[in-house]
Amino acid sequence: MKSIQRLFEVDPWKIKTKALDIENRRLQESLTSIGNGYMGMRGNFEEHYSGDHHLGTYLAGVWYPDKTRVGWWKNGYPEYFGKVINAVNFIAMDVFINDQPVDLAVLKPEDFYLELDMEKGLLTRQFTVTVAGATVAFRFERFLSIVKKELAMIQMNATVLAGEATIRVVSKLDNTIQNEDSNYDEMFWQARNQVATPEVSYVTAQTIPNPFEIEQFVVTTGMKHNLSASDTSHTPLTAEQTFDFHLTTNQKMSLEKQVIVLTSRDIPEAEQVATLNDLFATFGNDYQTLKAEHLLAWKKRWELADVLIEGDDAAQQGIRFNLFQLFATYYGEDERLNIGPKGFTGEKYGGATYWDTEAYAVPLYLALAEPNVTKNLLKYRHNQLPQAQHNAQQQGLKGALYPMVTFTGIECHNEWEITFEEIHRNGAIAYAIYNYTNYTGDETYLQKEGLEVLAEIARFWADRVHFSKRHQKYMLHGVTGPNEYENNVNNNWYTNTIAVWVLRYTLENYRKFKNEATIQISESEQAQWQAIIENMYFPVDQELGVFVQHDTFLDKELMPVSELDPIHLPINQNWSWDHILRSCFIKQADVLQGIYFFNEQFTLEEKRANFEFYEPMTVHESSLSPSVHAILAAELGMEDKALEMYERTARLDLDNYNNDTEDGLHITSMTGSWLAIVQGFAQMKTANQQLSFAPFLPKAWQTYAFHINYRGRLIFVKVDSEAVTFDLLKGAPLEMLVYQEHVTLTDQIRLPLR
Repeated sequence: MKSIQRLFEVDPWKIKTKALDIENRRLQESLTSIGNGYMGMRGNFEEHYSGDHHLGTYLAGVWYPDKTRVGWWKNGYPEYFGKVINAVNFIAMDVFINDQPVDLAVLKPEDFYLELDMEKGLLTRQFTVTVAGATVAFRFERFLSIVKKELAMIQMNATVLAGEATIRVVSKLDNTIQNEDSNYDEMFWQARNQVATPEVSYVTAQTIPNPFEIEQFVVTTGMKHNLSASDTSHTPLTAEQTFDFHLTTNQKMSLEKQVIVLTSRDIPEAEQVATLNDLFATFGNDYQTLKAEHLLAWKKRWELADVLIEGDDAAQQGIRFNLFQLFATYYGEDERLNIGPKGFTGEKYGGATYWDTEAYAVPLYLALAEPNVTKNLLKYRHNQLPQAQHNAQQQGLKGALYPMVTFTGIECHNEWEITFEEIHRNGAIAYAIYNYTNYTGDETYLQKEGLEVLAEIARFWADRVHFSKRHQKYMLHGVTGPNEYENNVNNNWYTNTIAVWVLRYTLENYRKFKNEATIQISESEQAQWQAIIENMYFPVDQELGVFVQHDTFLDKELMPVSELDPIHLPINQNWSWDHILRSCFIKQADVLQGIYFFNEQFTLEEKRANFEFYEPMTVHESSLSPSVHAILAAELGMEDKALEMYERTARLDLDNYNNDTEDGLHITSMTGSWLAIVQGFAQMKTANQQLSFAPFLPKAWQTYAFHINYRGRLIFVKVDSEAVTFDLLKGAPLEMLVYQEHVTLTDQIRLPLR
């Protein structure tokens, strides 16, 4: 079991600490990230900090196509890979006391306190320093408005506790920031304009040209304060306003900074400055009013989304942290956007979209947001269908291949084993259409746009398989399954399974909605697809009673992770890639991913045999891994294992399980803690459009409770040591299954826990 050293105290609603951990500053910054779906940032300090840290601010949909630099170019490689780029540092407020800089990497602060209030969406920090004969207590507070998406607010207060102090604050807009992952210290921004006045200052910057016909983004960032500046200055890509305060003992100062950020995704460059001034006037500058509406909006979100856990504050903190960061990243307002794996918290993984969204995020948003939020995720993929067709053509294949990593729909991942081989992601796009339709009961999307996407994915699979004359079976060679610790394998069971499922699901619904459909599937295509469905090869071992991960998996030296010396873990940070690829160790659910997706197709005995065979060899070094295992373990009655996996997914970042959170949070996998409780502990399922539950209560917990939206209804579910209670808060009565027995929910039902 991992030895846990927590940077922050356990608190149900807060991420807080009294320690400035200089050695783990990057990790602290990741864990105190904030966002509002339009923009976000790591938990950087406002004032200058000279110690090791990662300064990061990111804007939704603003990126750069960087050239794929490889000396072994292959046909089909993407021309570029996508980079989320570090944008303007608009929180900067360098502070001086009697001309001496306040730098917490150099000074030793007293009374340090850092807090992310997840309930309110507020980041606060306070500390006391003695500099140049004066002792001064500082407090900073900031938020990114979830009501006014372009708005950020920073409040700085200082009190002189002893001595006299001239406090100078140089408030800045700094667009000279570079990416940490850039090639050859590249700068991705070029100056367009900058203006600094005592009242309002702004910087306009544009992304540098690229040779790939990708639009250059223009961003204008403006700032104003509650006071008029005593001095101003600007250079290319920066603007500064200076404020001086002359204070004696017990005197206080307060400075409020209002920032508005506009991008050319929404406002053309020629209109940005005028729009900026209009928004400053419209929003007003009353900090408390703007803060109050922000707090109210978060309150409304939590009324639906909160999961209440009694008896385990660490578990409670974990799921609230994950939900907070998810909703700070994406809340469905913009169908042009998707959920980046790092959100606004770091640059790793580059792209804005992985298959994580369809596989892991869709179920949560279906239950915790209005249906149009999930529909926007589906529209995102439908809008990019031509690009997916381009991706398939690049591989010499028919149909559509949705990308592993993308901003626009064009594949921009530069690792061959991903771009060429991890094609199972195509199936997840189709599965999301099924998931939406099955959960909401709304077939209108499936009938037209959905079938357009499904048909092209099916055409890809039909072209990608080959027929083995020796075995008289269709096969898929040269693939990488969800277990990325194996590359270029033949007949990955999960990939073969989801390929056949897509073909079958597409055929069934084309025949059902042929008159409404906007596409045509020829009789010859239908016959070919049916032949593949009936004759696909699936590796199975009858003696072990398991679906074999791929053709040669059982030829490996098989051993459980428990036999490894813990010094080898995580193996991705201690072993060579060659060693990993030859080992039996599994990064994440692979066979079990298929059993999770298509749960109703397998017997309990099949689920148990495969779980007991594969889970002991799984190192869970993908953030996506624990939740699937928690859900299946719960169904199999392995309550301790289910809770272990919940704790791992709920506190993956808070406890830095994989020793990589300093690079940024694992946003898309944060859905896993909700999935583990709702689909795991409560066993909520929607197979065949039938809602069902079979809850259990973890031994260490006193109760857990959550809301779900389901087909126009709002249902509150509470599980305690004696019973499970269902309250129908809104909508028509509902027939459902509880412990495999039919019940009708009209108002409230309370049933004994089994």
